[in-house]
Amino acid sequence: MAKVYTPSVMDQVTVGLGRMHKKDHTMAAAQDTRRKSEDGLWETVKVIIQALLIAFVVRTFLYQPFNIPSASMYPTLKVGDYLFVSKLSYGYGKYSFNFSLGMFGNELVSCCPIDFPGRVVLADEPERGDVAVFKLPTNTDIDYIKRVIGLPGDRVQMRNGVLYINGQAVKKERIEDYSGLSDSGAGAPVPQFTETLPNGVQYHVLDTKELGEADNTDEYVVPEGHYFMMGDNRDNSQDSRYQNEVGYVPIENFVGRADIIFFSISPEASLFEVWRWPFAIRWSRFFNTL
Repeated sequence: MAKVYTPSVMDQVTVGLGRMHKKDHTMAAAQDTRRKSEDGLWETVKVIIQALLIAFVVRTFLYQPFNIPSASMYPTLKVGDYLFVSKLSYGYGKYSFNFSLGMFGNELVSCCPIDFPGRVVLADEPERGDVAVFKLPTNTDIDYIKRVIGLPGDRVQMRNGVLYINGQAVKKERIEDYSGLSDSGAGAPVPQFTETLPNGVQYHVLDTKELGEADNTDEYVVPEGHYFMMGDNRDNSQDSRYQNEVGYVPIENFVGRADIIFFSISPEASLFEVWRWPFAIRWSRFFNTL
């Protein structure tokens, strides 16, 4: 007669413990997976926070990105250029630590203004020929970018479209016409010249009108601690020649020196239209120094 095995109490307990151990192991594995997931998420958050802090420090103390919205600095800078401005070049002033974050023309976050006279950690003073970003003296909420033309004590004047500094005409040589005011090629070529400042700095300027409204001016005497700024697109630049709108720029209004173009895109294409980038991006302007 065949024997039928009947589990003993100990066997039942052993089987039960086996099931309990298996259940505990499953729960422990799930908890471990969840803990690893939480640890991974926290590590990602820490990396993002660290990256943001590094970006904040770099932007506040070293390099701040700017983009060019107007044609006043053509042909040197084009609308759609993005560049890094060295904040340490001229030391730190009261507008150096203004931090703001915005989107679509609206300011979302603004902080850290520090009001103090002059500049500290003055690495160097602005030099004639520098391309610099500064706060507009008549409205310090606005950033301007122009070229340093007149230093403190200089006498600056325009005569028949020729720049004079301290009574001496700045060398101005006609070169090939400029046809890059529009990426599409529309518009007539514009007369282009090379100017050579007294310290040897050379750059190109445009002269769209033979006698523009600011091609003949009075003689300006730059006050101590101030600078005379001009755009390279001479007939399309509101600069220090317009005393009521811009005027002389105090040293404390300087944000920094424009050093390098790191990105450039045609203004006819939106920065968010990524699919158009291969055709809209100006690849040849990447990492051009100023």
